[in-house]
Order: sequence, then C-alpha cells, then structure tokens
Amino acid sequence: MVHAQFDSTARETLAAQAVDAKIRKNLSWKQIADASGLSVAFTTAAVLGQHPLPEQSAKAVAELLGLDDDAAMLLQAVPTRGSIPGGIPTDPTIYRFYEMLQVYGTTLKALVHEEFGDGIISAINFKLDVKKVADPDGGERAVITLDGKYLPTKPF
Repeated sequence: MVHAQFDSTARETLAAQAVDAKIRKNLSWKQIADASGLSVAFTTAAVLGQHPLPEQSAKAVAELLGLDDDAAMLLQAVPTRGSIPGGIPTDPTIYRFYEMLQVYGTTLKALVHEEFGDGIISAINFKLDVKKVADPDGGERAVITLDGKYLPTKPF
C-alpha cells in the first residue's frame, strides 16, 4: 500500500542520517544508486527526501547504509516535497541554479512556449543527468540535462 507523509520532519531527519551513513561508509551516490537499481539522480533525490523508493530499492538502500526497517519503510512513503525553504537560497551551488533561472527563466519560458505552445514541462515524468566534460579552453564543464514530458494546457 502506498502511504503519504505530511510532516517533512521525519524525512529530513532520515536524510541527515542517510548522508551521515554515506560519509561514514565512504560511499558514493552512484554506489547507493547501484544498490537501489535506479538512476543516480532519482536515488539521490529519494534519499534526500524528495521521492519514495520502491520497496526492494528502499530495503537495499537501508541495508547498504546500515539503516533499520523503520527507515526502509519511511523511504517508501510519498514525501512532502520541497527541499529549499522560502527566500533566496544561500548555498552557493543552489544559488547559482536560482541565478540561472533568474537570468534565463523567461528565455526558457519563451522558447518552450514557442516550440510547444501553452503548457508545462513535467517534473514528475522527468529525467535528470549530470555529467562532467572537458572544457576545450581548459578545466571542466558541467552538462546538466533536464528531460521532462511536455504537458499542454487543456481548455475546459
């Protein structure tokens, strides 16, 4: 049976415990994802409290991290989503994404609507990928792919 969680406190506490276990065991998000059988992005988001994990994935992640049966059960609950409290983010990495949306948000909106019409890009039917690539000018670049299903607005 699917259960929904309405108080984010328990999931936030579990996320902190899971990250602590990840650090203590010197695990990567990839290793945790491999145990879950799901993508790195989805598994990371789930462990950080933003998605439920399927039962087998939740049990495998809990076992790998040394978490108890209650944690495995909580990892399966549909969470109250949203990991950034109100206001402008202060973490520099998260702030840069906020900054990107401040600068390019209206551009993205204009281009999406011109290409697809009125509607939204789903964050439910969605894939996320992060890759590190060499920069021809030296150093490295981050390639972030946001791949969401387009859902048109339907007049009623």
